[in-house]
Formats: sequence, C-alpha cells, structure tokens
Amino acid sequence: MRASLIQIAVDEGESVESRRRRMTSLVREQAGADLVVLPELWTTGAFAFEEFAGQAEPLEGPTHEVMAKAASEAGVWLHAGSIPERTSDGTLYNTSLLFSPSGERVATYRKIHRFGFDKGEAVLMGRGEDLVTVRLPETTLGVATCYDLRFPELFRGLVDAGAETLVIPAGWPERRRDHWTLLARARAVENQVFVLACGTAGTHARVPQAGHSIVVDPWGQVLAEAGAGEEVLTVEFDPGKVAVTREQFPALKDRVL
Repeated sequence: MRASLIQIAVDEGESVESRRRRMTSLVREQAGADLVVLPELWTTGAFAFEEFAGQAEPLEGPTHEVMAKAASEAGVWLHAGSIPERTSDGTLYNTSLLFSPSGERVATYRKIHRFGFDKGEAVLMGRGEDLVTVRLPETTLGVATCYDLRFPELFRGLVDAGAETLVIPAGWPERRRDHWTLLARARAVENQVFVLACGTAGTHARVPQAGHSIVVDPWGQVLAEAGAGEEVLTVEFDPGKVAVTREQFPALKDRVL
C-alpha cells in the first residue's frame, strides 16, 4: 500500500482560496498512491483561533467540493484533513473529511478532544462524540485528530472497532515536537497498528509548527519521517503486517481493562 502525507505551510498572507488551489494541485500529483492524507485545519491554521468563525463553512462547502473532485481526479482515497465546520445551528466543529477514489464522501469525524484548556479551540468549537473507522480494500482506517493523540483510550476504542491503520492529521507546535514523535510511536506499539500522522510546516498565528509528519509500523519502527519544511512524504507499507504482529506478539489478547 502506498500513502502520501502532504505537509504544507499554513502561513499568514496566503488566502484560503489560494491554499485550496495549491492543495488541489498537490493531491492531483499523488495519482498512483492508494491513500493521501492532509493536515488538520489547513485552510485556516490550527492556531488561528480568531479566523475560525469567519472561515467556517458548511460540511458540503467549498473545501468539500474541491477535495471531492481532487480525490476523483487522482483516483485516491483521500483523508482531506479537517476544516472548521459550521452546522445549521451555528455550532463550530473541527471536522475531518474522507473521500473515496470516486470522490464520494465516505466518512466525517468531528474532533473529540479539543485543544486549548480554557481558550481557543476548547471554547470555540463543539466536541465530537463518535469514533470513526473507514474500510479500505487493504486496511481499516481509524480516524483521530491532533490533540486526540494524547488520549490512548480513544485509540483502544478504534482498535475494538477494527482499526488497523491510524490516520492522524495535526497542526502540532514545534515546541512539543518530541511529544509528537513519542506519542505516534506509542500509539503504534500499544495498539499494534500502523500510524500515519500528517502535520503542518511554517507558522500559524505566530506559533511555529513541528512538521515532521511520520509513518510508524506496528512494532514502533519509523518507516518515514518528514523534515520541518513543506514536503510530500510518500511511503509504501504492507498492511498485512498488523495481523502478523498481533499473531507473533498477542499482547492485545491480554487486555484486562
């Protein structure tokens, strides 16, 4: 299975429309991949809190439209990162969009764990409630977003729902990059899954981003890792390794809690 993680910068000075056009072009260039993954809130920036309300869009808004078309034109499964979604009652959510190679939206995920403590996303956006998995021909994806990475019980739930590959778009800050790498590897090891974690480069609202998108195998080995700048990280991996790992080292069978 071939996956491409598109790590772009979401810097001030570029319009959302320009960023959509650039991302559309990048997705099209990944024709031949099985799965393409984009970062969290790439249309606005994960730390641009003051932009959330003004840039929020309905689920089937302009980002949905261009990403559905890009998935179809490239013929790929596309995790289109996340957008600031505004529902009909005015609530904002950090919502991920997933498309099939035909351009059909096959799933959405509203971020469950909102970052910011008593400010930012934590107070501006609603909390999602549902775990989401998506069956691909080669593997079952479990979907999470950024700050979710710090909460292992969410991933246990995804594994119980059949997840074999975790896909985690993020806007992770550079000052906590060590946590990003550590937690991605931990989630892979403890759940015996592949982890595909796609971050952003550049600076969001004066917050330098970690970059370093990463792909980890079920033994915790790093298969590929991006640098700090803009990059398309492409890796080939064997989804069958999940079943082999769980058979060779059946730790999940010994779970008590």
